[in-house]
Amino acid sequence: MFGRRITLFKLFGFAVHIDASWIIVAMLVAWSLAVGFFPAQFPGLTGREYWFMAIIGAIGLFASIVVHELSHSLVARRYGLQMKGITLFIFGGVAEMENEPQNARTELMMAAAGPAASIVIGFLFYLAYAAGRDAWSTFTVGIVAYLAWMNWILAAFNLIPAFPLDGGRILRAALWHWKGDLMRATRIAAAFGSGFGLLLIMLAVFTLFSGNFITAMWWFLIGMFVRGASQASYQQVVLKRTLEGESVRRFMKTDPITVPRSTSVRELVDEYIYRYHHKMFPVVGESNRLLGCVTTRDVKNVSREEWDNRTVQEISSPCSELNVIGPDTFAMEALSLMSRTGNSRLMVVENGELVAIVSLKDLLRFISTKLELEGREPPVKIPTGIGS
Repeated sequence: MFGRRITLFKLFGFAVHIDASWIIVAMLVAWSLAVGFFPAQFPGLTGREYWFMAIIGAIGLFASIVVHELSHSLVARRYGLQMKGITLFIFGGVAEMENEPQNARTELMMAAAGPAASIVIGFLFYLAYAAGRDAWSTFTVGIVAYLAWMNWILAAFNLIPAFPLDGGRILRAALWHWKGDLMRATRIAAAFGSGFGLLLIMLAVFTLFSGNFITAMWWFLIGMFVRGASQASYQQVVLKRTLEGESVRRFMKTDPITVPRSTSVRELVDEYIYRYHHKMFPVVGESNRLLGCVTTRDVKNVSREEWDNRTVQEISSPCSELNVIGPDTFAMEALSLMSRTGNSRLMVVENGELVAIVSLKDLLRFISTKLELEGREPPVKIPTGIGS
């Protein structure tokens, strides 16, 4: 789900990251507060004061979202779920779980923790507002009132039964408990999420024609995000459940196409790349010992005049944990590594020797076949060109 991330700090043992997309949204939030919300709600201040209010308000919202997601993480840990950390992204945040909850009760308790925390935070800010509205400056009162209101809005929005929002997870927990089928419950909750996202997009169009550009922009962006996130979350659940317990050993091809280290670049291009159409080839030495890998990108960095004089060993890249796995690695771990690195093929190594190759195409074909046998629709179409 995430792109480039920046780690900020650790809280109660959980690493807190921000996705690059969050920085853009933080600037949009500050701008909309400075030019729209605060001037409309608290007139009479200077433009500079409105911008200071906006920046402090955005930081307060950031802290509130961290507490919201931290509540999910603490409850998840209480029920034995392993958490990777917390990531703030384009419209809020997510507590990253290693696995899905073991049962509907765990899902319910974890999902409800975030909105409950936001309601409590909003109530605390409202108490501060009520106590200080006659004594504090408009600057301070405005920020405190905004944070009370935003935490309640955050709780209410998250309680909408649209997966992967917290309300959608609560709906999934109820369906899961009722039907006893996590996949079916996820599909129904994700359909609600996708429909809700489409509704927000339609609302954005209506609002735009009403002349309110800023509000229309937010409805459209949130609608696109919810719709995309619901579909992606369903796909993730299906992939995890389908590959659960499966190791790479089941999918790997034990007769991989390898390139000897003495091969010239021209031979690599003519006899391997054009023949087999892969973008990456393992480079091996004696006894099939893995020395590295060579990619089409490595070839691009060599001028054609040098193709006859340069060998594969000279231009190959060293192996690393980004492109090498063991035969007993879980298939879901391999799929996650492919997604994170963009590599569609991974080298399977045992005791320093190349034993196989596992490709994204093989994993997705297995998923599609297994779902078809179970009478389920694959969450993604299997592209015929994948795995090169």
